[in-house]
Amino acid sequence: MTLAYGYVKAKLVSEPTLKPSRHKSEIQYHLHAGLNVAGDRWDVAVNVGTNDADDLLKYKLVFDFQHALITTLGAAEAGSHELTGQAALPALDFLRSDVLTGTGKWRDSDVMDGSDQVEPTATLKRLLSRAHQENRDVYVFGRFYAEGDGIHDVHLNQGSTGSFVHREGDDSNDHNDIWQDGALLVDLGEPEWAAYFSAFNQQLVPTDDLGNPRPDGATI
Repeated sequence: MTLAYGYVKAKLVSEPTLKPSRHKSEIQYHLHAGLNVAGDRWDVAVNVGTNDADDLLKYKLVFDFQHALITTLGAAEAGSHELTGQAALPALDFLRSDVLTGTGKWRDSDVMDGSDQVEPTATLKRLLSRAHQENRDVYVFGRFYAEGDGIHDVHLNQGSTGSFVHREGDDSNDHNDIWQDGALLVDLGEPEWAAYFSAFNQQLVPTDDLGNPRPDGATI
């Protein structure tokens, strides 16, 4: 079963806050913030790293993002946009589209220790705070909450192993898939936008048509 995927175009209604959540043997950290999505308050959870030195994030924080995608998004109505099953932009696939062209190299996140002063948390938090204070449009790509209003999995959503392997007919609520990658974009009122892309070190590429890593897979 393809998971519910898409993006929201919204205004932030709260300052970003760093929150931990345990996943098996590691603690993952997210920046949470409230969004006004068509009059309803949604939660957004953006991955910023882990406390596991073997499973950190690769990330790109781009303040000169230029792509035809921003024209499409800028013209879109505010609210949530369903993209489940779509295999073309504006759905995102880091491997099958040119959305990352010209965005520079991937950087390694710091090991998270609960502080919001490490990277990419510190810079991303400043970006979201500015978007909140200036009432800017924020675009969050990811998977919609199964319960309640929110969006998460704001990172590469393919190339994982173990329990995340996607099998034909799989009806679980969390697995690999193509054209379901997550990202965060902010229109700061400049010709260029700001954009945040991320992937866990343990996610491997290239991937097959189900989003599973191929035998020659390596960290993105």
